[in-house]
Amino acid sequence: MIEQAPSVQSSDDTWPALPFEEWGDTCATLHLWTQIVGKVRLACTPWTNHSWHVPLYLTARGLTSSLIPHGSRAFQIDFDFMEHQLRLSTSSGEAARLALEPRTVASFYAELMATLDELGVAVEIDPLPTEIPNPIPLSEDTDHASYDGEYVRRWWQVLVQSQRVLHEFRARFIGKTSPIHLFWGGLDLAVTRFSGRTAPTHPGGIPHLADWVTREAYSHEVSSAGFWPGNADAPNPLFYSYAYPTPEGFKDAKVEPEGAFWYDDLGEFVLPYDAVRQADDPDRALASFLETTYAAAAELAGWDREALEAPPGFPRSS
Repeated sequence: MIEQAPSVQSSDDTWPALPFEEWGDTCATLHLWTQIVGKVRLACTPWTNHSWHVPLYLTARGLTSSLIPHGSRAFQIDFDFMEHQLRLSTSSGEAARLALEPRTVASFYAELMATLDELGVAVEIDPLPTEIPNPIPLSEDTDHASYDGEYVRRWWQVLVQSQRVLHEFRARFIGKTSPIHLFWGGLDLAVTRFSGRTAPTHPGGIPHLADWVTREAYSHEVSSAGFWPGNADAPNPLFYSYAYPTPEGFKDAKVEPEGAFWYDDLGEFVLPYDAVRQADDPDRALASFLETTYAAAAELAGWDREALEAPPGFPRSS
């Protein structure tokens, strides 16, 4: 028997409208909730290069921490954006859930920590938000308390559609490539390609993120791209693409599609989400942005593209 989640309405709007002014407060609250869940994973998981042990991953219903080790047991935390619940489950069979609804970050923090304790997987985390200027400790934040389920669903749907295109882009590279994952520091869905060469020491300076973490993340040359929903200072959802280190002439490169441009404040190419959503072929528009920005970075930096890339379809083995 096929069941339909009660909160989901069928729609042909594959790339839904996501005006930040309509859901900015919800986005800010949700961002902090994902930081709490992400920090739980961070506290329990062995360090993996480029901080790949901390992100969240897309599921058919929302986001997941994936399996988190805890002594001889393991547990998992899932955001269900169809029924608007946070689901917790352990490898020994216990389960619990929290409502995703308008509530303060402090309330969400307290209930989640108490629930983990009740499940026998208590965790202590650093309560200070990461990559956010002037942060309020998560355990004390009563300023952020919004949750609009419809806009959360739309945002998640944008992530699902974006990941489809990013999967195809990722598959055409046989060098080292990251998973497609959601970094809760910036709330961006990202994928990163590596040249295989080491990079100059990163200057750091990201708010409330230790410089050694940034320097390890950018220890090797990268071309990275993804989707970001925007924030109060830059309230426009967009796709982005950057290289580290930035090769000479990169910002002057010709990229596609129409509407993509170099954003000096961010030091990267951006493509407004609406330019993709309103394109005749959104998948093709996004794919052209990913391919042309990567190609410009790889060519200008002298990557060994012949060795690193593979044609669409079954990848070559040598």
